Amino acid sequence: MRQEHGLSIRSACLNASLSRTVYRYRAKPRDDQPIIELLLSLAERYPRYGFGKLFPIIRRRGHSWNHKRVYRIYCALKLNIRRKGKKRLPNRNPQPLVVPDTANACWSADFMSDALYSGQRFRTFNVVDDYNRECLGIEIDTNLPAARIIRVLNRIAAWRGYPKRLRLDNGPELISVAMAQWAEDCGAQLEFIKPGKPMQNGYIERFNRTYRNEVLDLYVFSTLREVQEITEGWIAEYNRQRPHESLNDLTPSEYLGMNSPELSINCWH
Repeated sequence: MRQEHGLSIRSACLNASLSRTVYRYRAKPRDDQPIIELLLSLAERYPRYGFGKLFPIIRRRGHSWNHKRVYRIYCALKLNIRRKGKKRLPNRNPQPLVVPDTANACWSADFMSDALYSGQRFRTFNVVDDYNRECLGIEIDTNLPAARIIRVLNRIAAWRGYPKRLRLDNGPELISVAMAQWAEDCGAQLEFIKPGKPMQNGYIERFNRTYRNEVLDLYVFSTLREVQEITEGWIAEYNRQRPHESLNDLTPSEYLGMNSPELSINCWH
């Protein structure tokens, strides 16, 4: 400065009404590479997760990066998935589902259907505990009659215990005499939703959407065995690793351990 202009830095800053601290300031370049690598690896591992699901996972791994910084990089990598929402009439009188106070107070169950690559159709029978959103089991086969459903419920109850209530839709397998007899024998109350009102069984409907997005719509299956193997791995991940906003970003396993430690998490086989 003195050699080029004949002024000291102090004099130049004084004439320019500039603080010497401002003059000497040099921005420290941020190294975003660790965030980029982690976001890309998580996006590849969980292709259906949005930022709201990925950021709690980053926090759980011990990183303290600011969420605004992470989100900026997330958007710069174009990882935000655009969805075209459907226009719907607003629900004027929504009736929220009551969250049970204890585990096994109420289970929700429902059927889903999909197809193998060959075109063969198959069905799944999904069971969820409304208390901690835990997936208690998913049974997969081409045919699931009432007798098979009862065996599935008994198999879950062998390690979890029987529910006080079981919320179902009005499928023929679920309104059968055999199901009514099973409920009477084990002391469970069957609670059927109204026809055409799937959101009266909202917990299982939300679970079904997640299962379809992260498993059924994500893979092309050749055999039922492939569906079963991938589903079993996904259930373990869903119950033990996937944070839920409704559980304060805890997993079903963590929430159950904090509030009902006497019950073990999913031992589904």
